[in-house]
Amino acid sequence: MSLLKLAKWARLKSPWILHVNTGACNSCDIEVLAALTPRFDVERFGAILKPSPRHADILIVTGALTRQAVERVKRVYEQTPDPKFVIAVGACALSGGVFQGCYGVLSGVDKVMPVDVYVPGCPPRPDAIIHGVIKLIEKVSKSG
Repeated sequence: MSLLKLAKWARLKSPWILHVNTGACNSCDIEVLAALTPRFDVERFGAILKPSPRHADILIVTGALTRQAVERVKRVYEQTPDPKFVIAVGACALSGGVFQGCYGVLSGVDKVMPVDVYVPGCPPRPDAIIHGVIKLIEKVSKSG
């Protein structure tokens, strides 16, 4: 087995997640954490929450992207090792949500970094977040 195949296998079997809040009402944050509890158990797919961007494969971004958070989010994205993937969770991360058009809010996370999977909802349910993680794993497995 080549080293690249081994790395891809490890990436698929144990995706490590970093949760990034860009300035939100915390509803999506609660749902992301609920997805990690034993009731929904995203760990059955090997996904675990990591405290550092240097150890993460997947960034789960929640909240409306505020002007104060732009530089921090860019820095976190740059600190994440390649290959890295981004899941935007909630209406605020997708488009600014109810805060869209406010002076301190940009329209969506995809203006700052490439987003691989979008999970809509205000807030999305934990099973929808898990579905987004599964879709990302399927997307990675199909890529060369």
